[in-house]
Amino acid sequence: MGPDRSRTIFPPANNLDAINFAYRINHLSPLTFHFSHQMSTQLRIAFSTLAFTDRNLEEAISLGSSLGYAGVELRVIDGQLFDSSLSTTDRARIKQSTMAARLPIVAVGSSVVLTSDNPGPELHRMLALTNEWESPFIRVYGGHLSEDPETRRNQMESAAKVLEEAIPVAERFGVVMLIETHDGFSASKVAAELLAKVPSKSFGAIWDSLHPHRMGETPAEVYKNIGARTYHVHIKDGRRSSAHKGGWQLVPLGEGEVPVQEVLNQLVAGGYNGYLTVEWEKYWHPEIESAEVALPHELKVLQGYVEKVK
Repeated sequence: MGPDRSRTIFPPANNLDAINFAYRINHLSPLTFHFSHQMSTQLRIAFSTLAFTDRNLEEAISLGSSLGYAGVELRVIDGQLFDSSLSTTDRARIKQSTMAARLPIVAVGSSVVLTSDNPGPELHRMLALTNEWESPFIRVYGGHLSEDPETRRNQMESAAKVLEEAIPVAERFGVVMLIETHDGFSASKVAAELLAKVPSKSFGAIWDSLHPHRMGETPAEVYKNIGARTYHVHIKDGRRSSAHKGGWQLVPLGEGEVPVQEVLNQLVAGGYNGYLTVEWEKYWHPEIESAEVALPHELKVLQGYVEKVK
């Protein structure tokens, strides 16, 4: 079941509190509300800390805020991937830094892989950390899937079991687990399989604009497969390139072939009014431009797409 979009709750003026307003104040799931399309037609744009490889978090937040981004998605902290082993001091510092900059943590990008060996304990710990940071969403990976039908079936069942066992924890914290269209789940039709196995309001999807396109899916097909349970979006552009790993090159928005405008059209037509995270993957692709160069461009181009949404 997708979220009940029939009920509108108006958030406070403070954008820092807006995401968590409904379920932390009115004891509702974050998926039972949306901002009124009549009141706000502008999708909000966040940035991922993947763009920063040589800056500490405070510097990354300062730059993002000064450029006009409305939120931050945590994937890299002080130039490094992180997990639940973060110290109490660092946890508090991160929360204090984002609050001081008035940038909500729109999602926490964990490294949990559902098809790996025993991912449950780390998922539970990361759910607690996500709650501590007052973020509504935690991203999880599905991982790679076997080409052998029986092995693949077992992997899917195992992933579903991990999620089902985590649902009581997620519900207690008011955090939603999101499977990203990535790795073996890059095609939305594959992500939809797992979503069907776990029909909980505490489990949904992140639509990454690039990966379903790489798999030959149109935005309309992606929306049909996972649109009703898409609660967060990653935006990036790319183009085919035999000289790059996987046959694709990550490029600035507007310079590739990913139909980002149509992705936004599909989402808004279906009632989506959440965050769009610019995912400039400098951490994974050190050859691309720095955050200082890329993030202003990405924001300007994406704002243009948002203004043209049909």
